[in-house]
Amino acid sequence: MKKSNVIGLTIGIVVVIVAVSLICWFAIKPVPNFIQGEVEATSVKISSKVPGRIEQMDVKEGQQVTKGQQLFMLSTPEVQAKLQQAQAVRQAAGAQSEKARRGARVQEIEAAYNMWKKAEAGRELAQKSYDRIKNLYESGVVPAQKFDEASANLQAMKTTAQAAQSQYNMAVEGARLEDKTAAAALVAQATGAVSEVESYASDAIQYSPIDGEVSTVIAEPGELIGSGYPVITLLDMNDLWVTFNVKEDLLPKVKIGSILTAYVPGLAKTIQLKIDYMAAQAEYATWSATKTRGDFDIRTFEVKARPVKRIAGLRPGMTVTVNWDEIK
Repeated sequence: MKKSNVIGLTIGIVVVIVAVSLICWFAIKPVPNFIQGEVEATSVKISSKVPGRIEQMDVKEGQQVTKGQQLFMLSTPEVQAKLQQAQAVRQAAGAQSEKARRGARVQEIEAAYNMWKKAEAGRELAQKSYDRIKNLYESGVVPAQKFDEASANLQAMKTTAQAAQSQYNMAVEGARLEDKTAAAALVAQATGAVSEVESYASDAIQYSPIDGEVSTVIAEPGELIGSGYPVITLLDMNDLWVTFNVKEDLLPKVKIGSILTAYVPGLAKTIQLKIDYMAAQAEYATWSATKTRGDFDIRTFEVKARPVKRIAGLRPGMTVTVNWDEIK
């Protein structure tokens, strides 16, 4: 055999051996167990307690907002009408309460006083007539009937004078305590109604409850929205976390407080995450065993981990991967 043929055959054998070795190595090499998660953030849906038509939209999607910044305003003419009605009822109740507190007017008190004095004058006259008739009756000059008439007239005038005095005293004292209390209660009730309607009216303008970012704007100016309809969704970019779905047979490596080294393709960088939540998911997330013997169902757990420090550029929806085999 020629020497060149031997060299070629040897090289061929070496190449085959190397190729087979590489194939075997790749075949038996363990595949890294990567767990994929997604970045999430606290979202706040902004809605109004009252229905209305959007009169003004002050923000747009992607805009950064600060706490207390105005987001949108509704046109609510029905609520304004209800507010006017409630204010009118409160005003009327206040007038009634003031009337009960002050009592009768000066003219009414003066008229009651004059009637009392008039009745007193009649009583005095009746007393004098009674005294004269009594003397004459005792002298036998007038019959008993005249004396009885004078006595009855005196008693009637006394009663009239007492009634007139009572009317005068009532006018001076004003309304009874119960009436004043009832009038004050009506004022409190009307004030509460006004406060309720005012709260609805103030809810027509919505402000941002957090520092965040406008994620979605669902309605536009001119659209009619119902009570509780979410108009704007805000994202709290200061409250980010990563959610992983992990089979329970992988949980022995981690616990609450464990630090994970994760990779974010969207940032092309590695970050540190700290686990702060672990809980089993619903039954539909359970991995069912395929064998009737020697196997068992495996639950899926939701694991949440937050960045150890603030990561610039990290946004909700980004993919995060963790090599579970590297966790110690």
